[in-house]
Amino acid sequence: MTFFTCIFYVLAASIVASTGLAVTRRNLVHAVIYLIFSFFGSAMLFYLLGAPLLAVLEVIIYAGAIMILFLFIIMMVKVESSGERMFPSSQWLPTVFFGLFYLGIGAVIVFTAPGSAIHLTMAVATPRELGLYLFQWHWLSIEIVSLLLLVAIIGALLLGRKKGSEESEGRV
Repeated sequence: MTFFTCIFYVLAASIVASTGLAVTRRNLVHAVIYLIFSFFGSAMLFYLLGAPLLAVLEVIIYAGAIMILFLFIIMMVKVESSGERMFPSSQWLPTVFFGLFYLGIGAVIVFTAPGSAIHLTMAVATPRELGLYLFQWHWLSIEIVSLLLLVAIIGALLLGRKKGSEESEGRV
C-alpha cells in the first residue's frame, strides 16, 4: 500500500466520522461545523486525486456559501437554548482533533515532493470543458439542484418571518 493510498483511506475515514458527528449533534451550530470539516476533507481528497478545480469549488461553494446559508437559517429560526453551556468541554476535543488532523493532512499533501503525486491517465479538462459537459449532458440534474436550493431559500424565508405580525396587519 502506497503513502497516498494510506492518506486516501485516512481522509475517507475522517470524512465519514465528521459527517457522522454532524448528523448526531444536538446543537445545530456544532453540526454545521462538523459538516464544514467533512467538506474540507472532501476538498483534500479532490486535490489529492489531481482535481484542484473541484477542490477549490468544494471549498468555495459547499464549505463557504452553503454552510453560511445554513448558519443564517439557524440564526433566523432562533432555536431555543437548553440552558447548558454554549460550548461544553466535551465538544472541544473532537473539534480540535479534526482541525489539527486536517491541518496535518493538508500540510503533508502540499509539502510532499511533486514527483510522488498521482498521475492520471485521463486527459485534463479545463473549466470551460467541464461547464460544457455539465450543461450539455447533465442539465436536468443541475436544474433539480437549483430548484432544491430555491425551495431551501423559500423555506428559510418562511421560517424566519414573524408569525403574528402578518396576521395582525391583515396580510396573509
